[in-house]
Amino acid sequence: MTHDAQPPASLFIDGAFVEGEGGALPVFYPYTGQEIASLREASGTQVALACQSAARAQPAWAAMSPADRGRVLSRAAAIIRDRNEDLSRLETLDTGKPIQETLVADWASGAAALEYFGGLAATVTGQMIPLGRDWAYTRREALGVCAGIGAWNYPSQIACWKAAPALAMGNAMVFKPSEETPLGALKLAEILVEAGAPPGIFNVVQGGGEVGAALVTDPHVAKVSLTGSVPTGRRVYAAAAEGMRHVTMELGGKSPLIVFDDASLDDAVGAAILANFYSSGQICSNGTRVFLQQGIARRFLDRLAERLATIRTGDPLDPETQFGPIINGTQAGKIRAAIAAGRDAGARLVCGGVGEGAFIPPTVFADATDDMTITRDEIFGPVMTTLTFADEAEAVARANATGFGLAAGVFTRDLTRAHRVVAALEAGTCWINAYNLTPVEMPFGGVKMSGLGRENGTAAIEHYSQLKTVYVGMGAVEAPY
Repeated sequence: MTHDAQPPASLFIDGAFVEGEGGALPVFYPYTGQEIASLREASGTQVALACQSAARAQPAWAAMSPADRGRVLSRAAAIIRDRNEDLSRLETLDTGKPIQETLVADWASGAAALEYFGGLAATVTGQMIPLGRDWAYTRREALGVCAGIGAWNYPSQIACWKAAPALAMGNAMVFKPSEETPLGALKLAEILVEAGAPPGIFNVVQGGGEVGAALVTDPHVAKVSLTGSVPTGRRVYAAAAEGMRHVTMELGGKSPLIVFDDASLDDAVGAAILANFYSSGQICSNGTRVFLQQGIARRFLDRLAERLATIRTGDPLDPETQFGPIINGTQAGKIRAAIAAGRDAGARLVCGGVGEGAFIPPTVFADATDDMTITRDEIFGPVMTTLTFADEAEAVARANATGFGLAAGVFTRDLTRAHRVVAALEAGTCWINAYNLTPVEMPFGGVKMSGLGRENGTAAIEHYSQLKTVYVGMGAVEAPY
């Protein structure tokens, strides 16, 4: 079967589709390798035009009442929900993720973000500070033009997660999706205009690193929000710093999931599956270092292998498919190299392996050590590394012995221990007796090399606005001379 996902044009600038003037950007369905769309990258001139368009539109957008801005976002959320089936099919073609995932976890999450920040917009206020005769107050104001740079694992969700707080606070955004998954952001731009967003408030440019660099360093850009790898984050952060731009960095991880002996076995196994194999393991917050207390380790691995044996792999557009392909051959090659390195280092392969073609099965290693590359390095694929520990202090120390700090999870029936352990873990987002649940109401982000700033929740407002302080004199001015 052939699939056609060709958009009207490659870019979206100043409220209209525009064809790119740069190099070719083919889009492939990861399951078959079939080309489903042919786009063109933005030229440097077009990146500049997109930023200029955003800068022109932003002041009037910021001058609107917050409630009016919020209504636009809420209408966009309603449109997305109404078209969720078609949008989810496009997301599956773009990413290769099973349709049973994209129907509930991608555009649905994006709509939730637009709705949440649409409702939050009118509630953001300043502070009145009494100073005796005089007084002061604060205003929370827009930054201006925000640059958003997305990743290929949740392209449409990420676009919404960045656009929603930015637009709610009166900013404009120029968004560059991953060159691997360029289609969803164009749909979001179209939907926002349909919902009432003025032209230029949300623009989309396409391309790779050169386009991203041009966007990050454009003089109109006041803020950069990136979802990506640590190496990309280093480069973007450094480039943004040249212009003293605000940044949010949501980067990679090698997150620990600690399972104590008293945990509910099936709940812990289920969470580990979600923490390693949902979206074929291509999730930055995955708990890929699973620390098993010695008393539960064997039962955990046996039950895990039983459940993984039932996973259904196949065409992502088949509603029965539970596990899809890797995004592309290059990424699949990196994952297979990591699996080979794990076996060569002496880790025991419990299940899975290198697979065939675009598919790599859920892969579990046991008897691993902390110094193995499969334990230290982010693989970004369906590879779980399990390690055993004796007591709480050992688990916490080993879990923290990494430069990453995106996420962590703890499974135990002892809630006092659960809260004590998450307080000691060096991670920005933690779960107790759950994993990888990221409702929009909850701030999400990392520490250490996994990034800075927060997305979602009221915390995101601080990262898409700036505080202005106003001192009000109420009497005569006294001066010493």
